Amino acid sequence: MTTSKTPTDQPRTPTRPAKPAARRISAHKAPAVQSLQNHLTFSSGKTSSSATERDWYAATANTIRDHVIERWVKTVDAYREQDPKRVYYLSLEFLIGRMMSNAALNLGIAPEIRDGLTKLGHSLEEVVEKENDAALGNGGLGRLAACFLDSMATMDIPGTGYGIRYEYGMFRQTIEGGQQIENPDNWLRYGNIWEFQRPEHTYDVKFFGRVVECAESHGTEYHWVDAEHVVAMAYDVPIPGYGTETVNNLRLWSAKAAREFDLGQFNDGNYEKAVELRNDSETISRVLYPNDSSASGRELRLKQQYFFVSASVQDLLRRFLCEHKDWNLLPEKVAIQLNDTHPAIAVAEMMYQLVDVHKLKWDYAWGLVVKVFAYTNHTLMPEALETWSVELFGRLLPRHLGIIFRINHQFLQMVNHHFPGDTELLSRVSIIDETHGRRVRMAHLAVVGSHTVNGVAALHSELLKTTLFADFNRIYPGKLVNVTNGITPRRWLNQCNPGLTQLISSALGDGFQKDLSKLSGLEPLADDADFRNAFRAVKLANKQRLATRIEKLTGVKLNPNSLFDVQIKRIHEYKRQLLNVLHVITLYNRIRSGQVKDSTPRVVIFGGKAAPGYWMAKQIIRLINDVAALVNDDPAVGDKLKVVFYPNYEVSAAELLFPGSDLSEQISTAGTEASGTGNMKMALNGALTIGTLDGANVEIKEEVGDDNIFIFGLTTPEVAATKAAGYNPWDYYHGNTELKQVLDMIGNGFFSVDEPDRYRAILDTLLQKGDNYLLLADYASYVATQDAVGALYKDQDEWTRRAVLNVARMAKFSSDRTIAEYANNIWKVKPAQR
Repeated sequence: MTTSKTPTDQPRTPTRPAKPAARRISAHKAPAVQSLQNHLTFSSGKTSSSATERDWYAATANTIRDHVIERWVKTVDAYREQDPKRVYYLSLEFLIGRMMSNAALNLGIAPEIRDGLTKLGHSLEEVVEKENDAALGNGGLGRLAACFLDSMATMDIPGTGYGIRYEYGMFRQTIEGGQQIENPDNWLRYGNIWEFQRPEHTYDVKFFGRVVECAESHGTEYHWVDAEHVVAMAYDVPIPGYGTETVNNLRLWSAKAAREFDLGQFNDGNYEKAVELRNDSETISRVLYPNDSSASGRELRLKQQYFFVSASVQDLLRRFLCEHKDWNLLPEKVAIQLNDTHPAIAVAEMMYQLVDVHKLKWDYAWGLVVKVFAYTNHTLMPEALETWSVELFGRLLPRHLGIIFRINHQFLQMVNHHFPGDTELLSRVSIIDETHGRRVRMAHLAVVGSHTVNGVAALHSELLKTTLFADFNRIYPGKLVNVTNGITPRRWLNQCNPGLTQLISSALGDGFQKDLSKLSGLEPLADDADFRNAFRAVKLANKQRLATRIEKLTGVKLNPNSLFDVQIKRIHEYKRQLLNVLHVITLYNRIRSGQVKDSTPRVVIFGGKAAPGYWMAKQIIRLINDVAALVNDDPAVGDKLKVVFYPNYEVSAAELLFPGSDLSEQISTAGTEASGTGNMKMALNGALTIGTLDGANVEIKEEVGDDNIFIFGLTTPEVAATKAAGYNPWDYYHGNTELKQVLDMIGNGFFSVDEPDRYRAILDTLLQKGDNYLLLADYASYVATQDAVGALYKDQDEWTRRAVLNVARMAKFSSDRTIAEYANNIWKVKPAQR
């Protein structure tokens, strides 16, 4: 009997020695054509004559997966033998996108796979299109987590991602009548070749019930009883590194009912009641970010967070205890990173596991907890920091509320000892907010329960110290640090921009994919006319590819020689898509009035999703589409200006949009964006940035140079000063003729003739309600800077020179640098030996 090897986490000594699989041809040795044909036959049960494109995708993915699995098994064995300290990255999102191309490129087998498919009459590019994006995230938070997993694997750092296996993503966005329509994103409709179900790794997760106190000789014990039970089942997704044998793991949890079917109810004819428990349980992992505008939605979201955190903590402790019996070793073998506040409840869960389940003393357990946890903050806006009502929290997680109360009590005692008599300080830093209906502040729990808290850009981290977490910075000097975000050059250059990758390789050789500092070798080539021509040709080809896709999706035909001005990100008022729209209307008015005889042809591309309950964001999407409909159909405008809303923005769409962009819009109000990573991706792909001094824009400016970026608008101190002085948007309305015309057109129904008051609320937000994000204050500076953009674009040689310098100076923004800082300064982990 043969015991097959699978990359799961088992004790170091197996119950039966594994025998070699004698008949299996190594994936490294099997020719691609043979592997493709074998998988078509034996995995899909098809012949070449009956196979569909989806069958060929399955055959190709399975062929690549064979290579991944070989390395995955070896990685698990290596970690087991070396027993290194491991990183556990807890995130509610992992926006990993499509797996197939990334895996083939990271493993270095893409040319072989492409050649094999060509010999069989198929194209790798066509086959790739059959893979659905994994709907495991929504925006920058999830994409950052995916980049970090790629970098950890590439750098041989023993790391595991933990999240939820959502059956449906947030939603699939379509645009109908100019409006966002939310459709179910059933990304698992055809299964997922890249996941492995692990039924041997299931954990019991409890909700509701009550807590019983029992007096024992060693102290009081707490028992969580009469709870509802849900089972968390593991699904593993391999994450291959680039140019290494390391394949790390992303473990996702799916909710299963502890009791799936009530036969008694079924036999009594209560068919819906018979499966009710199963449906209620599995709802937990069904949809990313359920709408929390209702009480049931808020309860479900908190359930999701605790569900995946509890399963993850139980799993990592099981792995630790398989190898060690001394709890003192926990901080030496385990590092847990909380990606934003969503998994912050892990602090209380770890205390529950250590104290209630494993019977450790409270103070000893708390000392371990603080040593293993670190927390990344992603927002400066207090309203974006998660809080939960004490009533909901206590009803859903009664034991954990008690744990949090005790943590808070001891924390406030410590604060009072060091800052005696400062009751206002105690109120501000308390984990329990007593001023707004008693709420649990999850960010405060994360700060108190972590040894290190980091911001994600230099400006953001400094503002955390001086504003949002200023009190904690006094209490815990040195706990708040900065780790500027980064992006993986594997997906965001090597994969998404093969033309530019090939051009760079021809000039510098390979190696920049793992060491982005090598791109500095492009700097002298910025002054080389031949290289600039080649660079420009690559950009034009990328824009033609993007234009083809946009025409297919929207019916709008674009001129690739136009300036492609792109803003793609979550739709939110602080990201100021609306400011971009004001500029579009300004350009339209100038063209229509004949003010500009020789304007630079421009295509303005928007993309992004509005949260289902965010009415104003949806109105902004509708306005964009109404403006686009009028501008694009106006014969007097022609190709001088086109406006497009790219529907259903996701990772695979980004892989077209970033390489096809000339201008990167990063225009949030200064002091509101934590970092941003789209700004990094666009610059790496040769786009120039127009932006405020916000988030990572500040550091991009420092790296690329003042002459190679377009900065406008108020700075963070100027924003604060403007508001403090009594900002009045009406002053800007009356003081700028072009701005007044634009706002009047929006408010008077110029773009909504069938419903003149459609955008009255937008106008009221800007004029009557104070223009909280200072669009009108920044309008004139933005428009003037856009004029400078248009003027420079006419000089294609100079534009290209600056674009090349942007690419050459992006080394700092590799996620490899980011992960190295986490590993050295926060996690204290070293690469495994491979």
